[in-house]
Amino acid sequence: MSLQLALPLPLQESDAAEDLIPDPSNAEALAWLEAPEGWPLRRLALHGPEGVGKSHMLHVTARRLGWRRLEGPGLTMDAALADVPGTALDRADAAPEQALFHLINHAAETGAPLLLAARAPPARWPTILPDLASRLRATPAVEVARPGEGLLAALLAKHLADRQLRVEPGVQAFLLSRLPRHAAAIARAVAALDAAALAGGTPVTRALARQVLALDDRSETSSQTPSPAAGRLG
Repeated sequence: MSLQLALPLPLQESDAAEDLIPDPSNAEALAWLEAPEGWPLRRLALHGPEGVGKSHMLHVTARRLGWRRLEGPGLTMDAALADVPGTALDRADAAPEQALFHLINHAAETGAPLLLAARAPPARWPTILPDLASRLRATPAVEVARPGEGLLAALLAKHLADRQLRVEPGVQAFLLSRLPRHAAAIARAVAALDAAALAGGTPVTRALARQVLALDDRSETSSQTPSPAAGRLG
């Protein structure tokens, strides 16, 4: 029996504008992002749970408007004080407080738009600096909610395509009827299936999904109550 080695190929997730799927869960955020000239204080924060598309929206907006994209944990004072057309800061709640404080101040002074993203709204970010806390409380925030059924199906198809996995529609329906109803669980399930399929040299089937994700065989009509095993993916 020959042994197939799974090669750790880099995953190329698409952040193209055409892959940003409109849905009631993100409609308000997309409307705000279309008109940054109308943001109060020239800044806006997106917040919502993991995997709902906040980073994707930041990337699309920054690319469309010619802004720089930064990650909160790596924000430096030099970057905070740079003169730029605009800034999109992901994981903004993890930025060093002094740097974030100066970034907000400098953006306000220069009139450069500032787009922030994190899981919680800015008013709930833990801060020590009182002046930073007051600026965060004043920052307009819009929630990106958990996706609806149509968007979950589109997200599953996108994650499969990003990993170049061809999965029969019936298997995709099987997965959607059993996985937890949030985007992060969809992403983690596809990653687990990809790893298992690559290691075993097999296609993604219902049998593989049942084995890897511990999904059961109940009917699709009971999909609103995911199995405990499936819930561990979230």
